[in-house]
Amino acid sequence: MKKIVVLFAAIICFFTLSSFAPPGDPGSSPTGGDSPVGDPPVGVPIDGGAITLLVAGAAYGVKQMKKKKKA
Repeated sequence: MKKIVVLFAAIICFFTLSSFAPPGDPGSSPTGGDSPVGDPPVGVPIDGGAITLLVAGAAYGVKQMKKKKKA
């Protein structure tokens, strides 16, 4: 149980500290020139596939924890 608490604390610290990171350079253009031409690059969306994998991983983790607790 202590390992789980330490893991969650580390994850929370990581996300908290990364939220204070400075933003990127807003002046860059997608073509590499001085003037922005075209649409800016689009970020990768988190779609149903990634969410499904996260849910499956969480379910597997819960199953393994119950199995370990039972034994």
